[in-house]
Amino acid sequence: MTFVLIHGAASDSWYWHLLVPELEARGHEVIAPDLPSDDDSAGLDEYADAVVEAVGDRTDLVLVAQSLAGFTAPLVCDRLPVKLLIMLAAMIPSPGEAPSDWWANTGYPEIDGDLLEKFFHDVPADVRAAAMARGERDQSGTPMIKPWPLAAWPDVPTKFLLCSEDRFFPADYLRRVVKDRLGIVPDEMPSGHLPALAHPKLLADHLESYL
Repeated sequence: MTFVLIHGAASDSWYWHLLVPELEARGHEVIAPDLPSDDDSAGLDEYADAVVEAVGDRTDLVLVAQSLAGFTAPLVCDRLPVKLLIMLAAMIPSPGEAPSDWWANTGYPEIDGDLLEKFFHDVPADVRAAAMARGERDQSGTPMIKPWPLAAWPDVPTKFLLCSEDRFFPADYLRRVVKDRLGIVPDEMPSGHLPALAHPKLLADHLESYL
């Protein structure tokens, strides 16, 4: 199988750098493309283009979509022969919904507290320090504006892996969204919003269990 790892907002492929060797050690090919997140000329279609180009002619694809990538991965499924889509602490779009409208439409709860702690509270200190040294990548607002273009969810087997200690997408909130929008019960792992940095081995175990 080829795992295609799609990062979230204000990020890049470095987010997956601890997960990639875990999956490769289990015999899988792994592709982690960089999306044009800081390019104001790029919207969701261009994000999907970047993934499709990185995949090339590979088959037996398993897509893993983190956070905002929940809006991109189904577009890739509409273009490539994807065997399985795994939504990881991800946003689930509805037809015609712009990402900027998703928060209100899903009843996202306003949560107090430091944004950095919401993301990094369970990331090991050395990994967190490395992330801070890299700095946050700019995230363009362009992909947030236009409606999600698909008329329906793609006809691809879909799993949802929820992070039970997520302080950005709280578990109770996301369980409801998954049920309402995908009609399934999510699987769960003990992690905050960044499991590929906080618990890469455990995440690899969960991802491989879906094969």
